[in-house]
Amino acid sequence: MNPTVTQDLSLFHLISSASVFVQLVMLMLLLASLLSWWYIFRKMFVLREAVKQSDDFEDSFWRGADLNVLYQRAVSSRYAPSSMERIFVAGFGEFSKHKPGANIDMMMDSIRRAMQATYQREMDKLESHLSFLATVGSVSPYIGLLGTVWGIMNSFRSLSNITQATIAHVAPGIAEALIATAMGLFAAIPAVIAYNRYVSDIEKLATRFESFMEELSNVLQRRAPTNLE
Repeated sequence: MNPTVTQDLSLFHLISSASVFVQLVMLMLLLASLLSWWYIFRKMFVLREAVKQSDDFEDSFWRGADLNVLYQRAVSSRYAPSSMERIFVAGFGEFSKHKPGANIDMMMDSIRRAMQATYQREMDKLESHLSFLATVGSVSPYIGLLGTVWGIMNSFRSLSNITQATIAHVAPGIAEALIATAMGLFAAIPAVIAYNRYVSDIEKLATRFESFMEELSNVLQRRAPTNLE
C-alpha cells in the first residue's frame, strides 16, 4: 500500500480536518442536540409532576372535601398550585363572586369562561418548548445533509489536481462529510420521539382537565340554588 495515501480516519481527526463550513454545521447540530436533550429531560419531569399533582388533587376533590376548604388551601399555600388546582381556583373563585339572586345561566357562563382562560394558560405552559423539539426533529437531518453535500463537493474538487485518483484520496473527505449527516440524525431522532411522546401525554392531561371542568361546573350548578336563594 502506498503510505502517502494512508489517512487517519479517527473521528476526532475527521472533525478537526473538516472544512470550516462543515465544522460550523456540526457545531450547530451539537448545540441543537444538547439543547433538545435539556428540554427533553426538563419536560419529562414537568409532565410527571403534573400527572402526580392532578392525581393528588382529584383524590382530595372526590373524597368529598369541602370546596371552601380546598379553595382556601389552594390560594393560601406557599407552594405553587397544580394546573388542575388553578382551574379549580378560577372556577370556584368566580362562583364565590356572585351574590344571591344572580342569574344562574350568566353565573355558569362566567365560571366556564374563567376556567377556560386558566385552562388555556396551563396548556400553554405544558406545551412550551415542544415547538423547539419539533423544529430540531424536522430540520436537523437537512442541516446535516447540507454539511455532507458541502464536504463531498470539497472532496471531489480536491481531485482536480490529482492525475490518478483512488478511493483513498476521497475517503477521508467523504467520511468527514458523512459525520454531519450522522450528527443530524443523532439530534433529530430523540427530538422526534420525545415530541410525539409528550404530545400524547399532554393530550391525556388536557382530556382530564376538560373532564374536571365539566364535573366542577355540574357541582357548582347544583350548589347554586341553595347558595343563591
